[in-house]
This record gives sequence, C-alpha cells and structure tokens, in this order.
Amino acid sequence: MFTQGMPWFRARLGHFALDLLFCLAISFVMVASALAQAPETPLRVELNKLETVGDACRAILVVENGKGGPIKSMKLDLYAFDTDGVAQKRVLVELGPLAARKTVLRQFDIAPAPCTQVGRLLLNDVVACEGADLSRESCLERIEPASAKGAAPFVR
Repeated sequence: MFTQGMPWFRARLGHFALDLLFCLAISFVMVASALAQAPETPLRVELNKLETVGDACRAILVVENGKGGPIKSMKLDLYAFDTDGVAQKRVLVELGPLAARKTVLRQFDIAPAPCTQVGRLLLNDVVACEGADLSRESCLERIEPASAKGAAPFVR
C-alpha cells in the first residue's frame, strides 16, 4: 500500500514545486518591473524671482528636496540668455548643503546688468553633487527646473 501511494505523492510534490516556482517567477517579474519604473525622487529648483540690486541682476531660487536624502554639495552650471535668446553669462552656483525633506532659498548674482535683460535661465549641467548614493548624473536627472509666475523661464 505504501508503494502504491508513492507515485501520487511524487506527482503532488512535482505540481507543488512547479506552482511554487511559477509564483516566485511572477513575484520576481513584478518586483523588477516596479523597481524599473520607480522614478528617482525629484529635486525641484524654481527660479522664484529676478531682482535688480545695484548694477547686478540677482536670482532667487527655491530648492525643494522633498523626499530625497541630504545633499552635501550640489553645484549647477547655469547660463543666462538675453531677451533675444543670445547666451550672455555663465554662472556656477552652489546650492548645498540641502537637508533631507527641506525647502531652502538660495540667491546669487547673474550678471552686472538689469534683470529686464534676462530672457531665460538654462540649467546647462550639474558640475558636482555629493551625498549618499549620488552622482553628477543622478542629480541632473532628479532636477526639475521651474519658474514662478512672472519670473524668466528656467529650463533644462
């Protein structure tokens, strides 16, 4: 009787193993798909205001490190274009340090000219980015440039 039950047991064990293997494969595909689609945590950088201070045009940026980890240093390579679309001034701006889940204001002078001559601001590149698991490329991908109403366009 014991020998008659063995083929049945082996068959059930084989079906169980196949079912388990199938479930594991489906789970792996679902997890891999979710990880591949999960975007990096965005880092919103908004050109909030341009103001003429003396002979210079000062830019005020709002930097939102919403759900990202702390950033020790992040240096942006920016270009200011005039109202005719001609590149006028390159400026390197340090935005760090940025605490995790924090919004900060940063200001810098763009050019020794009135702000009415600035037509747009271009995020040309990220020169440096230091923090946990960060690289220059990953920071560039995370940045979402924006402009406040009334400010010059800030574009990638």
